Amino acid sequence: MERGFGGRNVWTVGGDTVNLVRPVIPPRPFGFEAAPRPVVIDLARTALVVVDMQNDFIHEDGWFAAKGVEPEPLRAPVPAINRLSKFAREQDLPVVWLNWGVRADGLNLPPGLAYAGSRTAGERGYTDPDPNGRGNALERGSWGAQVYDALDTDPLDVFIDKSRFGGFTDSDFDGVLRNLGVHTLVFAGINIDRCVFATLTEATFRGYDAILVEDAVATPSPTACTEAVHFLVDKLYGFRATSDSILAGTPEEPS
Repeated sequence: MERGFGGRNVWTVGGDTVNLVRPVIPPRPFGFEAAPRPVVIDLARTALVVVDMQNDFIHEDGWFAAKGVEPEPLRAPVPAINRLSKFAREQDLPVVWLNWGVRADGLNLPPGLAYAGSRTAGERGYTDPDPNGRGNALERGSWGAQVYDALDTDPLDVFIDKSRFGGFTDSDFDGVLRNLGVHTLVFAGINIDRCVFATLTEATFRGYDAILVEDAVATPSPTACTEAVHFLVDKLYGFRATSDSILAGTPEEPS
């Protein structure tokens, strides 16, 4: 009888004995073109992480749009993300949707973050009511925290709420990944220079490998911000690839 969750970080209990030996998951090497060098990942230990592709950011009636941010360019990654998520499910990779979902009372938000969400009097900030009655801004469980409808989700996908730009702080993201036996994260979503990059760097600080999918991310920031993230990923944090290069990848023989 198994005790644990995720199918990998589990004990086996039988009779009077508790077996602490975890299951051995055979590697599934998979190579594709990337920058600054081609990479080989282990499909058995990789997850697709999609950051903040939710109504409040990319819907025309969302929180960002009300602040004057044009949402259509932020929806540009949708086709690439749908292709990647389909591939991930076919290969038995976890698909993780990492969205803002703060407490209704805002008690897990520090003042600096509250200020970032509402810098002027009258500006709608975190947890402030939606004028159309669809819940508070970025509140967990609200319309604004839900994945945008044009994105393909599956009931077996993993949905995680976050309350910081980086997805690891004050969330259960890390615990979920470790129970899934994951050590390589493929990043998509918005915004490349904000929550995607913050989560990617946090991931590497915790020992995860990081791959940024260039055509599966977007931002309303100036182009220089994207260029800076590309430079830093190549130099310090991991690798960059396109969705086409990943989908055109090939299985490799285990070493």
